[in-house]
Amino acid sequence: FLPALPGSILTVNGKTENYVLDTQLGFQESLKCVVQNHTNEEELLWYREEETVDLKSGNKINSSSICVSSISENDNGVTFTCKLRRNQSVSISVVLNVIFPPFLSGDDFQTVEEGSNAKLVCNVKSNPQAQMMWYKNSGLLSLEKNYHQVQQTSESLQLSITKVRKSDNGTYNCIANSALKTETKDFHLIVTGNSLF
Repeated sequence: FLPALPGSILTVNGKTENYVLDTQLGFQESLKCVVQNHTNEEELLWYREEETVDLKSGNKINSSSICVSSISENDNGVTFTCKLRRNQSVSISVVLNVIFPPFLSGDDFQTVEEGSNAKLVCNVKSNPQAQMMWYKNSGLLSLEKNYHQVQQTSESLQLSITKVRKSDNGTYNCIANSALKTETKDFHLIVTGNSLF
């Protein structure tokens, strides 16, 4: 690689350091990369994560803009990097921080036989991360040791019930509480008898 010319640095939207850009669902963000203190024509490259972004020929020399439109939760945490083609160690990055309320999903109905084990999985997407809890029939679920087990990750809240009883029949409410809003999803557990009567 040729060394970068002295003082040749990149800025994105006027910033000289890597930064995090807060944005929201459905927004459009424009990122403009500019070569500062250049003495020659410098060609720029843009990457989305490891993939090269296609640029029109008039949008490469000394300054280059890309537009991220219709931002979705899948854009959260994605890194956009602008580099000098001549010396790719000269680069600057922007990470998208997409703010969105909790979105819950999972199987609405589950039928289990009395005495077998049940697991309810409430999948969550949320940024910032939501506080999660289980309710049953709209009241806080009281957990019994060695009977109920709750596991939470950044992507789901799980409720495992060992040896299901008839009394476990009912509607379980997965509640996700974030700074933006509180979202609820109902899971219906149907316990069937294992006797012939």
